[in-house]
Amino acid sequence: MKKQSAGKTRAKPIAKPAKPSARALAGAAAAPVSAKPRCHWPGEDPLYLAYHDEEWGVPERGSRALYEKLVLDGFQAGLSWIIILRKREAFRRAFDGFVPEVIAKWKPAKVEALLRDPGIVRHRGKIEGAIKNARGWLAIEESFPGGFPAFLWQFTGGKTLQRGIRGRQDMLTESEESRAMSKALKERGFTFVGPTICYAFMQAVGMVNDHLVTCFRHKVAERS
Repeated sequence: MKKQSAGKTRAKPIAKPAKPSARALAGAAAAPVSAKPRCHWPGEDPLYLAYHDEEWGVPERGSRALYEKLVLDGFQAGLSWIIILRKREAFRRAFDGFVPEVIAKWKPAKVEALLRDPGIVRHRGKIEGAIKNARGWLAIEESFPGGFPAFLWQFTGGKTLQRGIRGRQDMLTESEESRAMSKALKERGFTFVGPTICYAFMQAVGMVNDHLVTCFRHKVAERS
């Protein structure tokens, strides 16, 4: 990736955020959970099932999308992911499509406006953290070969780690890789990127395949 001169960061085209398909949502709502062998955590919630079936564990290498997911995982801290998932579209509207070049320029007035938005998680530290992380994203995009995706994927050697999860007893909340990622991000000014948050992020964006080996999505993630 070519470096850009300071002060002349060029905004990339905004990729349309991925959404669970209407068919997946409808199918998840209509079919009993036992219709397909799945991981246990989506339960019976149609939105959660669609997220598990279509997004979780699918390798993501888009720079903007990775920034969005990292920020949302930070907002999840102290909460459950389903809360964030239900608010995700409101977050996308409020956060200008999670375009880091835009968020990096936010002023205090924007922060105050977001703190009045009932559609999102109103937490000053996390909102201000999204701004810091956007600025960190810009610095990495300009200085690291391959940009933000290459920077993050280096911690798994550029591939999806296969862990062979057979049950809850095998599940981790952090790993050597997530600790290394957390340390490197913090050194670059990122916040809300502890080892546990980084591990959840790695699971979601396909850096780690933590689908149960009995889950119908495991083989799909394994081939990714």
